[in-house]
Amino acid sequence: MQRSGAQARKASLAESVLAAISELMSSAATVDAEQEHFMDVGSQIHHAPVTMELEKAQNSPAGTTHIVEYLAANVDLAKDLVARCSAIAQQLMDDDLLGITEDLDNVIKNISNELSRLPASAFVSSRFPDAAVSGHLQVLRNRQDLYDQPSCDGYSEIEMSMVVSNDRPRRRALHNSDMPRLVDFLQGMFQESHEFGGQSFTSLPEVAEYVEPLYDSFFCPLTNKVMVDPVTTESGVTYERRAIEDYFDKFTDTSGPVICPVTKMAMQSRTLRSNVPLKSTIAEWIMRNEATRVRIARTALSLATTEAMVLEAIHELKVLARLRRKNRDQMHKIGITKFLARLLDHKDSLIRCDSLDLLCLLVEDDTGMEIIAKTRAVSRTIKLLSSGSPDERHAAISFLVELSKSDLLLENIGSTAGSILILTTMKFNGSDDPIAAEKAGEVLKNLERCPKNIKYMAESGYLDPLQRHLVEGSEDVQMEMVSYLGELVQKQEMTINIAGSASEILIKMVRSGNTAIRKAALDVLVQISSHHPNGRTLVDAGAVPVMVEELFIRKIDEEPMRSKMEAAAAVLANIVESGLDPEAIVVNKEGHVITSKYSIYNFAHMLKCSMPDNLNLSILRVLLALTVHAKPLATVVSVMKEQDSCQTVIELMGSLTEALGIAATRLLIALSPQMGHTIAEKLCKAAGQPGRLVKNIGQPGRITERHAVSATLLARLPYQHIALNLALLNQGVVPTVVSKIEEMQRGGMRASRHAKAYMEGLVGALVRLTTTLYDQDVLLAAMDHNFTSVLTDLLVRSAGSDEVQRLAAVGLENLSNQSATLSQPPTEEPRPKRKNILWRLRDAHAGRVHDNRRPPAHSRVCPVHRGVCSPVTTFCLVEAGAVEGLLGALESNENARVVEAALGALCTLMDDAVDAVGGVAVLAEHDAARHVLRALRQHRDGGGGGGAAVARRCFWAVERFLAHGGERCVREVTGDRALPSLLVSAFHNGDAATKQAAESVLRCLHRMPDYSATYESVEL
Repeated sequence: MQRSGAQARKASLAESVLAAISELMSSAATVDAEQEHFMDVGSQIHHAPVTMELEKAQNSPAGTTHIVEYLAANVDLAKDLVARCSAIAQQLMDDDLLGITEDLDNVIKNISNELSRLPASAFVSSRFPDAAVSGHLQVLRNRQDLYDQPSCDGYSEIEMSMVVSNDRPRRRALHNSDMPRLVDFLQGMFQESHEFGGQSFTSLPEVAEYVEPLYDSFFCPLTNKVMVDPVTTESGVTYERRAIEDYFDKFTDTSGPVICPVTKMAMQSRTLRSNVPLKSTIAEWIMRNEATRVRIARTALSLATTEAMVLEAIHELKVLARLRRKNRDQMHKIGITKFLARLLDHKDSLIRCDSLDLLCLLVEDDTGMEIIAKTRAVSRTIKLLSSGSPDERHAAISFLVELSKSDLLLENIGSTAGSILILTTMKFNGSDDPIAAEKAGEVLKNLERCPKNIKYMAESGYLDPLQRHLVEGSEDVQMEMVSYLGELVQKQEMTINIAGSASEILIKMVRSGNTAIRKAALDVLVQISSHHPNGRTLVDAGAVPVMVEELFIRKIDEEPMRSKMEAAAAVLANIVESGLDPEAIVVNKEGHVITSKYSIYNFAHMLKCSMPDNLNLSILRVLLALTVHAKPLATVVSVMKEQDSCQTVIELMGSLTEALGIAATRLLIALSPQMGHTIAEKLCKAAGQPGRLVKNIGQPGRITERHAVSATLLARLPYQHIALNLALLNQGVVPTVVSKIEEMQRGGMRASRHAKAYMEGLVGALVRLTTTLYDQDVLLAAMDHNFTSVLTDLLVRSAGSDEVQRLAAVGLENLSNQSATLSQPPTEEPRPKRKNILWRLRDAHAGRVHDNRRPPAHSRVCPVHRGVCSPVTTFCLVEAGAVEGLLGALESNENARVVEAALGALCTLMDDAVDAVGGVAVLAEHDAARHVLRALRQHRDGGGGGGAAVARRCFWAVERFLAHGGERCVREVTGDRALPSLLVSAFHNGDAATKQAAESVLRCLHRMPDYSATYESVEL
């Protein structure tokens, strides 16, 4: 049954209003149950008399007036409820509640707009004096008077009676009077497939067609589809143009007249006339149908009784959104876009994915972008980027691609927590998800249009955009990028790999006159140069001459300029420390390199205590890096001597800035092999020194680098410098060092990576005193603190350090050399009377046992030193039990320097200053010959690792074993099968000293003539 266009429009209006009101009720009914105050008001919407009246589908009087008055009353009620809900939602400060109330408000406006389109003649009630004012219905009755009436469930009795007295408007004549509400249609579709009016619905478009029915005249008789371009033939029948033209093509000129497919009558003409009125009517119906479908889908979303209903509604909206922009505008208008943003938090992943797909369509215009900007859609989408579902990740990144096309949302996306980090990770992990990686790169590219996002990317470790804009951007952009980099390096320590072009831009900015930009560029260069691989790039870009100019040539004494000098010096220090060949680093146009005397002189000249600590520190770092190479080291030593800069470095060593003090101490350590005596003399004359070094060594707590370098410096300066040794002795270095060694052996000090160097420095400081035992004060200190026992203990408990073992052996050798002088002959005491048998029995009963055959300890004669010895007073290695420790070092340590030192200490027991026979006998008791021969075999190849020195020591010891050893000792030496070949090899290939030592052993073995023998003259 067809209806006129006016009737269809009026019916459509009524249905759209009903759908909007149903949506209003559904939105209120689906509010979170936890918001009790809001539900109190929402329940008023749900249970309002307007709902009960709408459910009365029967007995609806006809007439536009009744329809309008009925809807107007409900509009008034809904507006009132929206106002109340908004007040409560604002008190709760809940974004979702505010969004719901805004949606309700939009629905009300839509209802008012629809009613405003009705003709003025339809309003016969005094309630509507004007048809429309400002696009909305104007209710002229005084609301305060209404609210003053007794109320029921929050509504005035006048409003209640108005709703009840107005009958429900009649539905279209196409349907019977039992047609239910739109809400019931949707619930029936997804729950029990209810049939209404003898029809059942399986999709939302079917519901829309039921509400907005099609007309038979819309269909083409040939295709049975709604026509797009209807044309009328001679027979008066209307067809789709393409369909009828295809039909005409079947008839040729010889086949006779064309037969109308509907009337079966012959047509003389093939002329087609466009049916403009029908075409317009169809177009109007299509627009009306699509609008109805949008409202129906919105209602389905609001109901959300099942996931299937939501998915169906989203699918329908996607179809409509793709058709035309007007549909998308309507979706924005009735709150679908905002509602979809909330669906991104839905528990169902399919709903989230479909919502993202639909949002991609809705944000193609500025209105959609503006709506999304006011929601939390961006943060919710960023969260979905980490989803385990590839489909969900792809949907989320696709939505971000669309959002990033709008300048309105660029900063919002970039400032969302974790967004840049997640996107950069996704971009660089392309092998895991190539599709997501490509789109993440597109999003990041779009985000670069906002300068702040470039900064966010740099903070997340993605520096390429910043470098690109630094090189390719305008001058203003370049300055902004440099400022960002400067802020970045101030906030966090990070590794920056930078290209040569970017380096050139930074260096160019250093030359510019803008103070702020120069400072920022210098700060960035400091951080860049700290990453050693950038050193070559900076040198090639010409950074060194610019930094030298900033450091040496500019003579402005302002504080900001000093800070720039500090930065320039730091850049130079970083470049020199990067491992580049310093001979290739040019510092000026004249061709001077950084290792030239010109450069080093300028560096040393700037070392002043009055200069800032950071500047002095950088200069010390440059000089220290140059001392690694032999040629620059000689130049540094020469300049330091000429300028007498050692005194300045020693003063800087006491700086309160720990890094500066450490750097100064390390430079003195590096220079000590070439100018150790000069440093020692300056150290003795410096105020507060060497007391500060001793104090640094003895600081309690965790072992720091300052502990280690202070002890190392004392261990590296010339050992036999008596002035320094006495100064250290007066500052209490011996008790400090001995107590710290014992504390470390007990594990009392907190270990660190500097513990090994600290321990080696302590032992070296102790050993240096053993070289000046000829001084009485030093000798007494060594006796008082039992150096022999301390060093013997270090042989065994060396904390895994070969250097500690070597130094301990060297110290024992120095002490042992004094034993022969310090040992005294035994004193003659009166021989005790022999006790008779009675006294012996009494002593035995009392537990006292006397051995008249063994002399007392204080009168025993040392077999080596031919006098009374002890570890404390004579430093005797035999009495101290050091022989076992020294032989253990020979057995267990493969380090040639340690073996040489141990052999040196053992040889002091066999040299000419002691009783060699007795010394060999003592060593033979400990099987020393076997240990010495093993060390000789182990280091037979000699080489630069101290093997030749070990061989010389071993040959000397073997010669002593053969010359002064007993039969067993001689047999053990001569029975070694490797010894002859070792001797021959050393005699042929060794240096002069080794050859002489080997020759002495060969003579003892009678394999060489003894040229020292005396021959009698023989007369011929």
